[in-house]
Amino acid sequence: MSEKQRTISRSVSVSGTGLHTGKRVTLTFRPAPVNHGYRFKRTDQEGQPEVKADVDNVIDTSRGTTIEENGIRVYTTEHVLAAVAGLEIDNILIELDQVETPIKDGSSRFFMEALKDAGIEEQNARREYIEIDSEIIYENPQSKVKLMAKPNRGFNAFVKIDYETKVLGIQQAGLDQISDFDKELSTCRTFVFLHELEFLLQNNLIRGGDLSNAIVFVNRAVSQEELDRLAKLFQKPKVKVLKEGILNNLELRFGNEPARHKLLDLIGDLALLGKPIRGSIHAERPGHFSNVQFAKKIKEHLNHRTMSKKPKFNLAQTPLLDINDIKKMLPHRPPFLFIDKILEMTESRIIGLKNVTMNEGFFIGHFPNEPVMPGVIQIEAMAQCGGVLVLKSVPDPENYTTYFLKIDQVKFRKKVVPGDTIVFDLELLSPIRRGIAHMEGKAYVNDKVVMEAQMMASIQKTSEINSNNNQ
Repeated sequence: MSEKQRTISRSVSVSGTGLHTGKRVTLTFRPAPVNHGYRFKRTDQEGQPEVKADVDNVIDTSRGTTIEENGIRVYTTEHVLAAVAGLEIDNILIELDQVETPIKDGSSRFFMEALKDAGIEEQNARREYIEIDSEIIYENPQSKVKLMAKPNRGFNAFVKIDYETKVLGIQQAGLDQISDFDKELSTCRTFVFLHELEFLLQNNLIRGGDLSNAIVFVNRAVSQEELDRLAKLFQKPKVKVLKEGILNNLELRFGNEPARHKLLDLIGDLALLGKPIRGSIHAERPGHFSNVQFAKKIKEHLNHRTMSKKPKFNLAQTPLLDINDIKKMLPHRPPFLFIDKILEMTESRIIGLKNVTMNEGFFIGHFPNEPVMPGVIQIEAMAQCGGVLVLKSVPDPENYTTYFLKIDQVKFRKKVVPGDTIVFDLELLSPIRRGIAHMEGKAYVNDKVVMEAQMMASIQKTSEINSNNNQ
């Protein structure tokens, strides 16, 4: 049984101050449908535009991870996305009435608590994973940064940090499985060195910052006059440096809390890939910039693998259904019957093929000097293949017809020309319910992806259609 996608059961809100803007903001988590993924909605903007949480939408990583789509930005996404990914939520809408998420205490704790309070529910669609099938490395020797992904049947992640400072030293943190995120990482707060804090304050870059937002490490001698100035700035009666080398604004929740927070950030940034990872992640001195570059490298690898992956089917095998069997199920007839064989079929998957010949009627007028199979015909052929799968779910398929409701995420990768054999591989994204089928498919020629799409169709009884037409 495949794992199901998950969302939250009801809406829930978290309010606070944006770290860099200093503005009061309310963030509201809302349930989302299957295959929605992670999206932010700016309710303070006209039309309430949405920004997809996608690594390709990252525009800045200097003081957190900022994403932008169509000119609409969202600042400091990492702690929110870490909480969502840490609870293994696949689909969620995150509404904001400002440009930045609330910083709260600099961890994912308050977002985790809100999401757990909202409740998690399964959805009727299988969860898809990013499968790490070979070693993927991002490295910057000058910064002593290295991130690596290795194959693993599950998920685990390990971080090592060494900023060559005595006060922090060398720290490591690990997560054996994502279900441990809440207990091991969610409460771990961001940290900053005192000299960094001073720079941010002097340049008015943390208007919403106070000493409850972060662990402040002091890696140099600090005069009492400077401590008094910090106390006044943050409206504290007194500020002093503890023996551990941190300001007395808080106590560490773990001895290696900084390393744990770096791991939290890494999980939040990798959530921008849109799907959970099956693999082992190892990171040395990670930061938002390296996390995003690493995620882009994983995505690039996946795209290359999708294009070059050899599908598992045998064109020489005896077909499960030949053209005469297909004609008994589908109402289409030449020249608009585009499927020649069905090779394999289960309750949720089908593989069919079409032999593309120069005799096709559309080649007469479609680039006759350099014939190319029209994209719309490829979509129709894929739909007919999916139609066979859908009609096979009823005992008398000859009395039913399938109709398009939606076509989404269509991509054409390569030209299809006379002489090609195009193979369609489709799988249901969720069980067929109330006559509605939602499926995803890829088309291959010579083991290369030439087209892909998601489709939604309705199955209706022919007698009911005729009755409605006569009314």
